[in-house]
Amino acid sequence: MHELGIVKHVIRTLHDVAEENGVSRIGSVTLEVGEVSGVVLEQLVDCWNYFREKDDLVRGAPLFVETIEAVTFCTACEKTYGTVAHGKTCPFCGSGETYLLTGSEFSIKQIEAE
Repeated sequence: MHELGIVKHVIRTLHDVAEENGVSRIGSVTLEVGEVSGVVLEQLVDCWNYFREKDDLVRGAPLFVETIEAVTFCTACEKTYGTVAHGKTCPFCGSGETYLLTGSEFSIKQIEAE
């Protein structure tokens, strides 16, 4: 379960940002998580809910997650398509000469201070 390590890293990052900005309490956190990032959202939220209650900076702060759609680009026909529905093979021309444009990201999008 790498979600545990991810949440610990996010909370460390929140501490760094809070210290830099003189914030003593986080009101909420919004993450952007790519559709094919490998993060299991249910486990991420469970880990967040567990650890937030053990840390005064984020105690009670809700976690919001925005999913970034996985989109692949085909170099053969220069079209984009939904990765989850079609995988690596382009549904337009059948080429495997493709690469992921979006969908593997993981980032803190917004931190709301109280």
